[in-house]
Amino acid sequence: MEILTPKQLKEKYTDPWITPYFEILTVTDSDEEKIELIEYHPCPIGSDWMITQYQRTSPLVKNAKRDGNKHTYYLDVGKTELNLKPSLQAAGIAEASIDGDEIKIHHKGLAGAGVGAAMCRGKADGVKRVEIYEKGGGSKIGEAAVITPKLHKVIIGIDDTDIPTEGATWTLANNIANQIQDEKGYRYLEHITCQLYPNNPNKTRNCVSIALVFAVKEDQKEDLIQSVVEKLKVTTLSDKTAIAVWDKLEIPEEVEKYGLEAKKSMKYIDEAQQIASNNGIRVENVTGDAGLIGALAAIGLYNQPEEYGKVYVEDEE
Repeated sequence: MEILTPKQLKEKYTDPWITPYFEILTVTDSDEEKIELIEYHPCPIGSDWMITQYQRTSPLVKNAKRDGNKHTYYLDVGKTELNLKPSLQAAGIAEASIDGDEIKIHHKGLAGAGVGAAMCRGKADGVKRVEIYEKGGGSKIGEAAVITPKLHKVIIGIDDTDIPTEGATWTLANNIANQIQDEKGYRYLEHITCQLYPNNPNKTRNCVSIALVFAVKEDQKEDLIQSVVEKLKVTTLSDKTAIAVWDKLEIPEEVEKYGLEAKKSMKYIDEAQQIASNNGIRVENVTGDAGLIGALAAIGLYNQPEEYGKVYVEDEE
């Protein structure tokens, strides 16, 4: 077995068939029973083939998706045997484990998928080191464990930062997230614009709320949240701005239901406060409390990508 850092791997292995992944991140929560493996593939739009193979081959992979070159695998913590078969089950994850402040993902693959398991992933940003058991290539099996820092997901719902005459919540939220990433290095993963009930008489115009998603170390969570609050206090135009915060990988069922309902009907602050309290959703009233309605809905919609932009009322004639 060879144990190498990405820098050492790049210096030692320069074969023309090795194409490094851009970045690899591993995210969990306080339960440490599940892992989100996020990989930025070296090809421009990623690889559906890889997504399909990993789901077919490894029972640890509960779901997987591709968004451009971003591959996300939803894993159970554990260990399994892989029955590799060319074309049918060519690559997968044999083990996903958490040890202290590190996460280890053990990949196995045939031929080119084996090269990806060891060499391509091992050179990525975000990797601490790689344990190479077999280099792979040709008809051989490649096998390696990729070790990355343990990060925690933080989802922050935001609403009501603009007023009828000026402002835009989606752009303000994106600017704040980018500033925090630049200033503190907290990894800004996602920005989701959630369409809410278009007939809401209290809307400024389009009636959307925003979910910002970060990956940070556990001891950075509070500073991240306070950084968002402080930047909103300085930049919001509204006296109704609020945020909702959730730091688990799975969204509570009641909150998901609320998010869907907020797309179809009027919602009021008392209900939002009660549902947030029932489910342990943290609430921060930045300049007021009305923004919680949309902020909580954004948390609820986070794991429902088919619903983000959907509109449930007919267009006006």
